[in-house]
Amino acid sequence: MKRIAAVTACIVLAGFGSALATVGGGDINLKNKGGDVVFSHDTHVEGMALACTDCHDKLYLSKGQHKTVTMKQMQKGKSCGTCHNGKKAFSVKGDCAKCHKK
Repeated sequence: MKRIAAVTACIVLAGFGSALATVGGGDINLKNKGGDVVFSHDTHVEGMALACTDCHDKLYLSKGQHKTVTMKQMQKGKSCGTCHNGKKAFSVKGDCAKCHKK
């Protein structure tokens, strides 16, 4: 169930890519059975000094183009797991509470 939550988070993030063209883009609240996820553009863009193009048009194209991704796929480097691999950023494996809030 926690894997489904992370997948849903990534799908929703992909859908908001074109709508959030401003730097930072604000928070995205993702409802999920495994615990809601709040994705912060500010944390990723400003806090981690990422450019919009680090994710958009590579990982997250548009809602229509994005495919469902499971936690297992993320653990293999897909979607959020591209950076959240334990090297670039904390891993998608392990502490679910880092992303999912009950």
